Amino acid sequence: MAMVTALVNERSVVIFSKNSCCMCHTIQTLISSFGANPTVYELDEHPKGHQIEKELKGLGCKPSVPAVFIGQELIGGANETMTLHLKGQLVPLLLRANAIWV
Repeated sequence: MAMVTALVNERSVVIFSKNSCCMCHTIQTLISSFGANPTVYELDEHPKGHQIEKELKGLGCKPSVPAVFIGQELIGGANETMTLHLKGQLVPLLLRANAIWV
């Protein structure tokens, strides 16, 4: 988990993604639509993508992408992120993580 932890600790919003994943693109677009600038790691392009993917699975990410971290906390995948959005809880999380300003 050391690699994921190191990558996540650098930014307020981190998304682990794959270029071939349409839900990854959807989640990136959603979070960006609020004015956040997420750091996106494309696992199919990252030199240590396989190792990162193993770590994400070890954290309980199934499927492994998209994996969304806000404020260094694992939010989950597309379902969890969309659920937070529909409940009106995604923007407050982004605000608390200083990823967006009002």
